[in-house]
Amino acid sequence: MARRPRKPRSSFRSLYAGADHRTMRGNIAAYLEWMEVHSYSEDSVETRAQVLHYFATWCEERGLLRSAEVTRPILQRYQRWMFYYRKKNGQPLGISTQYERLMVVTIFFRWLTRNNYLLYNPASELELPRTERRLPKAILSVEEAEKVLAQPDLEDRLGVRDRAIMETLYSTGMRRKEVAALTIFSLDQDRGTVMIRLGKGKKDRLIPIGERAMLWVEKYLREVRPELAMEPDEGFLFLGGEGTPLTPGYLSDTVRSYVDAARIGKKGSCHLFRHTMATLMLEGGADTRFIQAMLGHVSLSTTQLYTQVAIRKLKEIHTATHPAAKLTKKEHGQESEGSAVEVDRAELLAQLDVEGEEDGEQG
Repeated sequence: MARRPRKPRSSFRSLYAGADHRTMRGNIAAYLEWMEVHSYSEDSVETRAQVLHYFATWCEERGLLRSAEVTRPILQRYQRWMFYYRKKNGQPLGISTQYERLMVVTIFFRWLTRNNYLLYNPASELELPRTERRLPKAILSVEEAEKVLAQPDLEDRLGVRDRAIMETLYSTGMRRKEVAALTIFSLDQDRGTVMIRLGKGKKDRLIPIGERAMLWVEKYLREVRPELAMEPDEGFLFLGGEGTPLTPGYLSDTVRSYVDAARIGKKGSCHLFRHTMATLMLEGGADTRFIQAMLGHVSLSTTQLYTQVAIRKLKEIHTATHPAAKLTKKEHGQESEGSAVEVDRAELLAQLDVEGEEDGEQG
């Protein structure tokens, strides 16, 4: 199966090495170093470096080289510039993109003020754009999901691996980076759980995985992985043809190719299965708190609350509401119990949609 080559990701963080500490670039370098010292993830540091690079470049084109030269009217000009900016394809920046870029800038100036680089914060009263609350662009039905899952060639060892990967995505709703980081020690076959180490926000979480997905993973471990693994074996669960760990980009290209091959009239990749898992479990009667626990969301913007749930109860809800959690489909009349907070389901799904854009993978 042909896959598109991916361009290596350039590092915006490296652009600030050796910058004059008296300039805005020097201030950005100090801020990024502070993030690293305080254990922000590499992706978070790189993302903020990129956003601040855009802002610093815009300022420099207007003769503004120092952070102290930036005022609230200048930030408002930058906000208007982003609103009217058009990409190479003629499309404007999305409202969520504008919001995220301005938010990073406001956080940067708040940090400068708190650390005495500036006497006052010019972004303290900046009014950010109202973000859209959109429903997901594409969700798979149970029949569509099964059609995508049936695409890999099971006569090919990589086809068995790909089926195990997609079953895992469908069953657990994991992010693509989390799937890529799984090891052979992440799975507890007896309890039917998987441990995600250092997920988004560097948080661990233990979540259920359905019987069917577990059987496909076991088949892959038994029949395929021993042929792919090479010494020294680092223990990553899913391996490429060369015996190396899979990258998130490779996972996206692989899953996208199967979605396209299924000819269901929908586009998407790993995040499409994340969205689908959440939607189908909600439709099956799962309380939103349990979906939050599965997805690893600390809070939703509507509530800023999170209720920790026991893995046994979470496993029970997963089995009762996920259409592929059991090998044989059963009717479950069970309703979720103890719902302390009823969270807006549309908000959860809308947040998933935004999350997909932030992850660089829509669908």
